[in-house]
Formats: sequence, structure tokens, C-alpha cells
Amino acid sequence: MENEKEKNVYDTDISQQNPKHLIHCLTVIGQIEGHYVLSEQNKTTRYEHIIPALLAVEQDRSVEGLMIILNTVGGDVEAGLAIAELIAGMKTPTVSLVVGGGHSIGVPLAVSAKTSFIVPSASMTIHPVRMNGTVLGVPQTLSYFDKMQDRIVDFITRNSNVREDVFRKLMMNTEELVMDVGSVVEGEKAVSIGLIDKLGSLGDALDCLYEMIENTEERYR
Repeated sequence: MENEKEKNVYDTDISQQNPKHLIHCLTVIGQIEGHYVLSEQNKTTRYEHIIPALLAVEQDRSVEGLMIILNTVGGDVEAGLAIAELIAGMKTPTVSLVVGGGHSIGVPLAVSAKTSFIVPSASMTIHPVRMNGTVLGVPQTLSYFDKMQDRIVDFITRNSNVREDVFRKLMMNTEELVMDVGSVVEGEKAVSIGLIDKLGSLGDALDCLYEMIENTEERYR
């Protein structure tokens, strides 16, 4: 059982008979696993698998584009932000598509691609940073929380068109979630506030990626 869990699912090759362009599909599903191993009952995306996959895509001259499909509840903050930074720094054309949900740390992952899509039925939860385990009620802890939150907000506003004041207002909303602080935005609203670039589904995202591949001058030959 452990061997099955350790298997890198991102190495799975799905053959394409007649593709217009050779693209790699990367899925971010379930909970993003970071420094701690989650239970076998959890559907997880493991960052030690994602990072080598991103490196392989970036250096492989035969791969012309990267499609990122997200349906995640969030997870480890630092692991998610690390993956998002790597995607944002890629020269390979990248498009993300949020289906189901792109919650919590899934938000910076969604906006890390050069163009982001969301289906109308999907939603995204925006809330302040939370930490698991023992938290000391001292000024140093509060300062760490603030700095971590600022890093995430800065990344999201740099890689999307949402205004910082709008995003922070949604993040600190106390009137929407019964047991929490924050907001849930559906697909259309995510686009209207500039968080996600476009409303659309798989075909739209693929068309956009194909266009990027054909127009970009940064593509490896």
C-alpha cells in the first residue's frame, strides 16, 4: 500500500494520437501535502512530486505548453506558495483551469499561470492564513502570520488583476462564513473582480494555450 502511495502519479504518460501541440497536463487535486504526510484516506497532491514535474516540463524542448487543472481544498501554505512561484517563473506557456474548487492556497496556484480560467460552477475560498499545531500568543507569532499573509497577497496581486484593497476586504469578511473569516467567490465573480482572467471550460483553456504556443517567442525550439 505504501509503495502505491509513493508512486509518482505525475509520471503517468497519456498517449495522444493526433495532438495539435504537445502539452503536459498537471493536476492539483485534493489537499496539498507539504512537510507532513497526511492520512492515506486523504486525496493529496504532494509537492515533492509537483516540483520535479515542473522542472521536467520547463527543460523538455518537446513540451510546448502546460495545462494546470485545479480542484483543491488548499493545504500546506508554504508548499502551495512554492509551487505557485515556480509556475509563475516558467517560460513555457501556462494556462490554469479551476474546476470544482480552488480554495485557500489554491488561489495563488490558480493565478500563477500566464492565463487563468474558471468554470461557472467552480468556487474559490479566500481567507486569512491559518497554522496547525501549537501557536504561541506572543507578538513574534502575530508578526510571522502578518508577513506570511503579506507574501500571499503580494503574489496574488502581482499575478492577477485584482486590487489589493478588494482582495483584503474579501479575505477579512466576517459576514459570509458562519464559522470562519473570509469569502467564497463563484466563477463569474472571480472574473469580475480580476482574480481570474476568463470564464470558460476545457475547450476555451486549450484554445488559449494553443494560441499562446503559436504566438510566443519564448517557446523552446
